[in-house]
Amino acid sequence: MAYTAIDKSGSYMSAKTYAGNNGSQSITGVGHQPDMIWIKKRDGSADSSLMDSVRGVRKSLTTNNAEAEYTETAALSSFDGDGFSFDGSGFDHVNTSNDFVAWNWKAGTTSGISTDGETDITPSGYSFNATSGFSIVKYTGTGTSGEGVPHGLGAKPQFIIVKRTDTSGAWTVFTQQTLNTSNATKFFEMHNTDAEATNTNRWNGWQPDTVNFYLGNAAEVNASGGTYVAYVFASKDGFSKHGRYTGNADSDGPFCFTGFQPSFVIVKRVDSADTWFLLDGKRDTYNPAKHWLMADSGGAEQTSPIMFDMLSNGFKQKGTGGGNNASGGTYIYMAFGQSIVGSNNVPATAK
Repeated sequence: MAYTAIDKSGSYMSAKTYAGNNGSQSITGVGHQPDMIWIKKRDGSADSSLMDSVRGVRKSLTTNNAEAEYTETAALSSFDGDGFSFDGSGFDHVNTSNDFVAWNWKAGTTSGISTDGETDITPSGYSFNATSGFSIVKYTGTGTSGEGVPHGLGAKPQFIIVKRTDTSGAWTVFTQQTLNTSNATKFFEMHNTDAEATNTNRWNGWQPDTVNFYLGNAAEVNASGGTYVAYVFASKDGFSKHGRYTGNADSDGPFCFTGFQPSFVIVKRVDSADTWFLLDGKRDTYNPAKHWLMADSGGAEQTSPIMFDMLSNGFKQKGTGGGNNASGGTYIYMAFGQSIVGSNNVPATAK
C-alpha cells in the first residue's frame, strides 16, 4: 500500500507564541492563513478564546465555559495570509500586555461540500480541507433526532466538537476512542473535567461516515432554531492522529505512536474526571514537554507535573500524575505534527 504523508504540516496547523501589546498589532509567522484560532494566555488567568473564519471576525467562544458566542470589538480584526490581527484596545483573552499562545488550523474550501441521501441539514456556512482532515461547519438545529450534517472531509471523522452559539450550551465532544466504540452513545464536555458520559441524544447512537456526522435531539447539539458550530477532524497519515492509551503510573510510561513528531497534543482521561491538557512544541522546544494549559480552565500555564517526551514518531509518557498516566487509567489524545518523510516513522504496514 502506498504511503502518502503531508510534507508541510505547517501549511495546515501551527502553534505561535506572541506578546500582547494592549492595542493594535498583527501576528505573523503562522505559516498559513488560519481559519480557526484558539488563543490562551500563558502568564495569567483568562478565559480561552476560540475564533473562526466561518463565524467571522470579532466572534469568540470560550472553551472553559458554556457561554454563548459573544462579539468583542478588540478580539480579532482579520484572518491574514500569515497570521491574524487585532485593531482595538487590549482584550484580556487575547491581547493584553501578557504572553499568549495561539493554535492555528487552516481549512479554506468554502464551496462544493459533498452531500448524500443521509444529509438533512444544509450548513449556513463552512470551510473544509480534505487534505488535512479539518472542517468548520455552521448550522441551525431542527430538534429532530438522526439529522445528518455534511463535513466535507471525504473520510470518517475521529474527533468532533460541537458548540451552541446563540445561547449557553455544553462543548460536546465525539471521539472514536472512547470506552464504547461500537456505536456513538458516548460523549465528553470540553468545558469541564467530567469523564465520558452516555446518552443517545447527542449523536443519536450513530457513527459519522465519510459524508455526514449525525445528531440527536439534545439542545446542546440540535435544538430547533438553535445555531451551532462544529469543528470536525479526521486522522491523516503524517499530520494528525487520534488515539488511546492505558497509563502505568511509571516515569517509563506508555509510548503513543503517531508516525510524526507532535507539535500539538490534547490529552484527556476517559474513565475518570480530569482536565483537558494542551501541550505544544512551540512552548517546549526540548524534552520533557512540561508547559501545559487546560481547555476546561482559564488558569495560567503550569509546568508541574511533567507530562511526556515529544519524539520523532510519537510521544512517551514521563509523568506519573492521574491526568496523564494513572495506573490502569484510560486516556484519549489528538495530536498534530510533521512526519520526517522517508524515515522510520512510516509504520511497516503502511509501506
